[in-house]
Amino acid sequence: MASIAFSSAHLSSPNKFRSLVSTKNASITCKVSFEENGKPGLPIFTSKQETFSKICTTYELERASTKKDGSRLRLLSGTANPTLSQEIACYMGLDLGDMKIKRFADGEIYVQLRESVRGCDVFIVQPTCPPANENLMELLVMIDACRRASAKTVTAVIPYFGYARADRKTQGRESIAAKLVANLITEAGADRVIACDLHSGQSIGYFDIPVNHIHGQAVILDYLASKTICAEDLVVVSPDVGGVARARAFAKKLSDAPLAIVDKRRHGHNLAEVMNLIGDVKGKVAVMVDDMIDTAGTISKGAALLHQEGAREVYACCTHGVFSPPAIERLSSGLFHEVIITNTIPLSEKNCFPQLTILSVANLLGEAIWRVHDDYAGTFEHFSDLGID
Repeated sequence: MASIAFSSAHLSSPNKFRSLVSTKNASITCKVSFEENGKPGLPIFTSKQETFSKICTTYELERASTKKDGSRLRLLSGTANPTLSQEIACYMGLDLGDMKIKRFADGEIYVQLRESVRGCDVFIVQPTCPPANENLMELLVMIDACRRASAKTVTAVIPYFGYARADRKTQGRESIAAKLVANLITEAGADRVIACDLHSGQSIGYFDIPVNHIHGQAVILDYLASKTICAEDLVVVSPDVGGVARARAFAKKLSDAPLAIVDKRRHGHNLAEVMNLIGDVKGKVAVMVDDMIDTAGTISKGAALLHQEGAREVYACCTHGVFSPPAIERLSSGLFHEVIITNTIPLSEKNCFPQLTILSVANLLGEAIWRVHDDYAGTFEHFSDLGID
C-alpha cells in the first residue's frame, strides 16, 4: 500500500502556509477524505531543523492583510480530479459550484451550471490527464458554459497540462499539439490559465492570454527536508540533458547541492537508452528530479545506472505521476528507495505500491487562485515561485 504524505507513514511538519487574513466562510464543512489523498498543506522551511533542512532555502509565503471576499469567486470542478478540487475548496473556505456534467450515449459531453456566475470570477479546476481527450473536451465545454452564463472572467486551473510534450518539431511533418491545445482553450473563452509544472517553459508563449506557471517543487522540497538525510551525502540528478535546468533549480533550493546528469539517447516515443553518467554519485543519496513520470523507462534506466555507479539510495521525484503501463512494475522493482509525486493526477488504488508517497498541491493552487482573484502581486522575495506577476 502506498504511503500518503502527511499520513503516519510519512509525517511532514504542520502546515505553515501562512495567511494573515481570516477566511470568510470558515464554518463550511469539508467532505474530503484525508485518509485517501493526504492532508493538503504546504509547510515552510525553517532554519531550526537540524538535518537535511539546514541546506534548504526559506520558503515563507505571506500576504498583506486584505479582505477575502468569496462572493464574487466561483470554484468549479470537472470530473478529472474531483478530490484535488475539493481539497482546494477546503483550503479556500469555499464550496465547489453546483454543476451538472454528463455523457450522452454517443459520448458527447453535456455541461449545465446550476447556479448563477454572472459577474463572477470563475476558476475551473480540470487537469487534462488520461483520458486526455475526454478531459480536455470537458474543460472546453465548461469554459464555454461559463462564458455563455455571463461570467466576468474565466480561469482554467490545469494542474496537469496534457499535450505539453508536443511543444516543438523534432522531425519533419510533425504537429505542435501544445500550441493547438493552447489555441483551443483561448478560443473557448478562457481569460487566464493557471498551470502546474509545464513540460517546458516555452509552452507559456503558445497562449495569447496570461499564464501563471505554478511550480510544485516547494511541496517536494519541504517533504525531503523532513527526512534525515545528511547534506554532504546528497546529489541531485537530472534523468536527461533536457531536464538540467529543472534539476539545477531544484539543487539551488538545496543551497547548491551537487548536480549529476544522465546522458541518454531516445530512439522513439517512450523508448530511451542510457549511455553514461556525468558527475559523481558514489556513496551518495541520489535524488532524481523530473516534471513527470509516464512509462518510467527513462527514470528507471537512470536509476539502474546510478546504482552501477555506486549510489547508496535513489529517490525519484516528480510533480505529475502519469504512470502509463508498465510504469508501476518498473517503479516497484526495487531500484528506488522512494518515489515521490504530487496529486495533480488522480491515482487509483491498484496503482499504489509501498515505495510511493503522494503529496498534495491543494494549498499551493488555492493560494494562487486567491492571489489572482485579489489582484495581489505581492512584494516579498520568493513570490515569483508562485508564478504570479
